[in-house]
Amino acid sequence: MRSYQPDSPQAAGRILALTMIVDGKLAVSEIAAMDSSKILDHIDLDLPGFQRMLQELCDDLLASRPADAIQLDNGLLDRVLAEIAHPDLRRHLLQAMWHIADADDWLADAEAVLLTRASNAWSAERNFSGANARSA
Repeated sequence: MRSYQPDSPQAAGRILALTMIVDGKLAVSEIAAMDSSKILDHIDLDLPGFQRMLQELCDDLLASRPADAIQLDNGLLDRVLAEIAHPDLRRHLLQAMWHIADADDWLADAEAVLLTRASNAWSAERNFSGANARSA
């Protein structure tokens, strides 16, 4: 799996693409949900750029696994999520990820795993505020 610069449009776009395909199918309603969320404007990525990110993600997944056994392990998910460090970007992405995952009125197990890992990884480190958690 290729790496991207932290907080780059490519790193953010890959997470959106992953949200769309993690359940094994790409639904038109998910693309529409992403478009209505305006997240591509926020991350400074146009639709052709996003389509490239989606294709690169699929290429990477197919190249690294047998075609009949594409599985995303937790380590891979954590590495992809770690490329997003800015709290505001994390918050916007997580909101868009939920919007995308809900678009087809079904939260697949793989989507729930991705959303849970993102929520845990991103909120645990900085509590989405950029400030360290207060000690008790």
